[in-house]
Amino acid sequence: MLLFPAIDLKEGKAVRLLQGRMEDSTIYAENPVEVAKDFEKQGAEYLHIVDLNGAFSGKPVNDETIRNIVGSVSLKIQVGGGIRTMERITELLELGVERVILGTIAVKNPALVAEAARRYGKKVIVGIDAKEGLVAVQGWAETTEMRAIDLGKAMKAVGIQSVVFTDIARDGMLQGPNIESTVQMAQETGLAVIASGGISTLADLRNLQVEVLKGVSIEGAITGKALYSGAFTLKEALEAAR
Repeated sequence: MLLFPAIDLKEGKAVRLLQGRMEDSTIYAENPVEVAKDFEKQGAEYLHIVDLNGAFSGKPVNDETIRNIVGSVSLKIQVGGGIRTMERITELLELGVERVILGTIAVKNPALVAEAARRYGKKVIVGIDAKEGLVAVQGWAETTEMRAIDLGKAMKAVGIQSVVFTDIARDGMLQGPNIESTVQMAQETGLAVIASGGISTLADLRNLQVEVLKGVSIEGAITGKALYSGAFTLKEALEAAR
């Protein structure tokens, strides 16, 4: 199981939000490049970046920071947040990002996702954010009537192979991930699922790993707040994920 330490960017700084609320943000680092370098030094191979300004406004303002991170580390980096056009997908991949994560656009314009999957294959993945089983979009500001599982099935049908699945109620709350929903997403859709939201202890990572050993297609886990708050070290998390 892969482990993705997370950097959420807001106006060029590394922050964490509580349950996706932009007004509930805590600045963890003025210089995200140093955070990425530190993750690499501790043994990380992957990095998950969210452009929060992009997610909420649809306009990227953190590209310079993303470019600096890409140029400073050899981590495989996936980026999400406000990616809503083919031009934007291409732009990020040309910046040197390994994968882009499409969110809102998967609901609003599935044809674009299908085209992106055709053009870029595994470099395009989808983020499915759920609140009580229903899909939330626009940086979680809006809940739709669509079931998360149904969106997963639709994305699989247009060629997407991996999704980042977040239970918003758990995000930033350090209450443990929604393992039941994560397993259900993998089993009912046939997608490889990256678990996100609520990972707070090494036991959470080990519990996900148990599901992997049972044959559930959980590709990895994203952890942010627990790392920043010192609940465990990245080294410990990497060991638990293995």
